[in-house]
Amino acid sequence: MSHMNSLYIRKAFSKIPGLSELSRRAQRRKRAWSYYLPITRRIDNWARKKTESSNFYYELTEDNKSDLAALISVITKTSIVVIENLFKELDNDSLLRTHIENSWAQNSQMADAKVAYARRIGWYVLTRILKPKIVVETGVHQGVGACVITSALIKNSNEGYPGRYLGIDIDRNAGQLLTYPYSEFGTLIYGNSLDCLNALDELVDLFINDSDHNSEYEQQEYGIVMNKLSEICVILGDNCHASGALRDFSRKNDRNFIFFKEIPADHWYPGAGIGFSYK
Repeated sequence: MSHMNSLYIRKAFSKIPGLSELSRRAQRRKRAWSYYLPITRRIDNWARKKTESSNFYYELTEDNKSDLAALISVITKTSIVVIENLFKELDNDSLLRTHIENSWAQNSQMADAKVAYARRIGWYVLTRILKPKIVVETGVHQGVGACVITSALIKNSNEGYPGRYLGIDIDRNAGQLLTYPYSEFGTLIYGNSLDCLNALDELVDLFINDSDHNSEYEQQEYGIVMNKLSEICVILGDNCHASGALRDFSRKNDRNFIFFKEIPADHWYPGAGIGFSYK
């Protein structure tokens, strides 16, 4: 078809009522979808695999990890270089990685899963820096976070700073990854987290909320644990991308609050975040 004929046809179609508007909308949709096509491809790829269906595992982008390091540096007054070295320490922990991989190898529903810690690298670094005696996490799921934390506690203990992890979950199937050697530094408590926190008679140095993500329930956990916090205690809210409970709690109780938003490197999930509440 000649250029003149093509031009003639386009002009003819442009005179049809409403057709130019439909063309304009189609072009706009095409432009918008161009931003989401990589995500839809990742969704299709993920759907075919046998991996987790919630509490997703993925790496963070390098820029995102740098932002997290800077944020933790402000909170803990620790050199960014030290924090970045702790990121590498976790990444190079072949014992932990093999431990998780071996457990997943026995679970047909996790056959394609890859070990990646996402925002849990922040949990690890805080545990290594704060040297907590007691870490409490509500909501354990498979126990990847529990293993990350107890791995840090093992290293702290080797340096002369012993500590323990307490994981609370209402599901008795939760925490299957927390076995030896990590179970030597951690204990699982099954039951309603509010009841379990009320019964806790020790000061908490690091508290991680990752249980029922209802904002009212989250507020109740913070209210109970408030009088059980040590002077150095940092609270991590794992649902702060969707809830303002920790931010509001911090404001009410004269605590600093900072939010970190994840940027996954290789996953369709848009990322969650960590809320940090500290003195």
